[in-house]
Amino acid sequence: MTKPSPQDQEFLNQLIEQVEANISDEKFGVAELADAMNMSRSNLLRKVKKVTNLSVSQLINQTRLEYAMALLRTGSQNVSEVSHLVGFNSPSYFIKCFREHYGYPPGEVGKHPEVPVSESPVLAEPKSNRKYWIGGAALVLLLIVAWLVFKPEIIREKFTREKSIIVLPFKNDSGDSSNVYLINGLMEATLNNLQKIRDLRVLSRTSAEKYRNSTKSIPEMAEELDVSYFVEGSGQKIGERIVLNIQLIEGDTDRHLWSKQYRREASDIFALQQEISRDIANEIQAVITPEERSRIEKAPTENLKAYDLFLKGLELLNSPGSVPDATKLLESVSYFDRAIQEDERFSLAYACAGMAFYYLDLFQAEMPHLERLGTYSDKAMLYDPTSSESHTAKAMYYLLKKEYKQALPFLEKALEYRPNSSQVMGLLADFYANNLPNTGKYLEYALKGMRLGVGATDSVAASYFYLRLGNALIQTGFVDESMYYIDRSLDYFSDNAFSRYVRAFISYAQTKDLRLTREMLKVEFARDTSRFDILQDLGKVSYYLREYDSAYVYYERFNQFREAQNLNVYVHENQIIGEVYEKMGKTAEAGKFFNSYREYIENDQTIYKNLGLAMVYAHEGEFEKAIHHLQLFAGEDNIQVWVVLFLPQDPIVDEFKKLPEFQKIWAEVEKKFWDNNRLIRQQLEEEGLWEEIGANR
Repeated sequence: MTKPSPQDQEFLNQLIEQVEANISDEKFGVAELADAMNMSRSNLLRKVKKVTNLSVSQLINQTRLEYAMALLRTGSQNVSEVSHLVGFNSPSYFIKCFREHYGYPPGEVGKHPEVPVSESPVLAEPKSNRKYWIGGAALVLLLIVAWLVFKPEIIREKFTREKSIIVLPFKNDSGDSSNVYLINGLMEATLNNLQKIRDLRVLSRTSAEKYRNSTKSIPEMAEELDVSYFVEGSGQKIGERIVLNIQLIEGDTDRHLWSKQYRREASDIFALQQEISRDIANEIQAVITPEERSRIEKAPTENLKAYDLFLKGLELLNSPGSVPDATKLLESVSYFDRAIQEDERFSLAYACAGMAFYYLDLFQAEMPHLERLGTYSDKAMLYDPTSSESHTAKAMYYLLKKEYKQALPFLEKALEYRPNSSQVMGLLADFYANNLPNTGKYLEYALKGMRLGVGATDSVAASYFYLRLGNALIQTGFVDESMYYIDRSLDYFSDNAFSRYVRAFISYAQTKDLRLTREMLKVEFARDTSRFDILQDLGKVSYYLREYDSAYVYYERFNQFREAQNLNVYVHENQIIGEVYEKMGKTAEAGKFFNSYREYIENDQTIYKNLGLAMVYAHEGEFEKAIHHLQLFAGEDNIQVWVVLFLPQDPIVDEFKKLPEFQKIWAEVEKKFWDNNRLIRQQLEEEGLWEEIGANR
């Protein structure tokens, strides 16, 4: 094992001293340690990762836990007291972390032999003045020296290399380009099987595709992707035989850990796919549960002709691009249908055809493929109810039907069956952003999806990954972080109109300047005058500014577009639109908008139903009913930051917000939002996800 350099060891010594000096301060975390070391968060994260292969949170927690061990062995405090002394506010969380670190709970310390100092140095108990209570200066000095000398090595001994892996695009070794779909299919199957293993972090196909023709070294790619292992493959089909060369490479060292050549008859293609996945998982000591093994070993079909047709369809379905190509999607369906003709029980072909139908109808007012999506997803579920793809297709059907509560169990089951699927994580992120809003879950899935999709196929795809994360961050109240990722999204693809659109509202969260936000929206609308969504927001911002004439002009154009296209969209804005029309003396038209909104909100399934009803009654002057529903809304969790920022600006509440009851309830809503903001950050830090945000800044 390589010892740290003198400079690295001195750096670690300083880190440990800072943590020790603040050992009982539960709020002493990554940001505080960075300040104490006079470093930026990003530099601290990178340096600690490089020297110890630990995250900063892991390093702090490990220091606290080993300090706790010393107290439990040498002191008289109970477990609860020790947990507070080492900075754990929750004894139950302390017990959980202690058990994970040592393999047994803190209450059983006396039942286990003391580990020698050379393996786990003993720390002394801090008093309020940060001095050690153990008597004898010589003993104290000996313990401190042992700690400083051995700690860096102990960190390295205890570190287990993260089981993160990327499957690079396989190369076609034959001169026959018509075999490319087969080699790509073998790569896809290898990736798919590895994605079913929860003990791994498997980066997405889009992450790998970027490096298909790259000249970068493995260590360079490893640093860009923050991944430990690489799978490289090349192969060819010779007659009816497949020859495939696979190697596993350690990312940061470029050391070849394992390689193997597989020679199989084409008829053994499924056994070949399963063997490759098992060999890779075994080499990096990934745990495969019996259920995961069963899903990996399940052959999708016994008909090789059907499978060959399926791979040709899959090649088209997976074609790179930020927007699905309708022509390729329809062509992929033709191959999937031909595969189904060969094997009518081919679940995976039904599921993938269903996904193609979903993408064909996704942005359409009319959905001509919806019925076929329903039929194909049912067939996929019938013939393989344990397939992630079957559940994904079924969820897509309910998403297009706007039956969101029915879609969620299928999305969750799809992720359970393939826990490394960036596709499913993206669907879940969008689900919690748009369908049944939950800001905490939106951010969680957006961040997890980005970790699997980092380094996406092209700059456009990368831009949309960062857009999703930036939008999730702003909705949960992380304003500066969201602006960083939206700007990064635009760095990758400056024509990402949605990123510029979101940026206009992030600017309001920073400046509280509605006029600036409106000017930014005007610029975006001038770029594309078909953006009726921006027209709607220009009307709303003008309404908040009490400039009703301008709001009316924007809403008139918006409504004309909505009616001309027969679109049933933005119904949730009809209350505000009605208010503007009423201000302009358009009483009859205003009434239609009010009635439309009331019908919508009374049938709403989201957490915003009671807020909407409160606004209805506030407009009608029935403040007692409005207060009742506002109080009910105050009990909801994970609301969007826009509610906190914009509702007090709404003219509808001008009289309502003068009531003491309103002021009290709204103070509770705002406090709850920011408390939740802090809780989300704490949870992400505990899961090691918050550092993924900081590490990229």
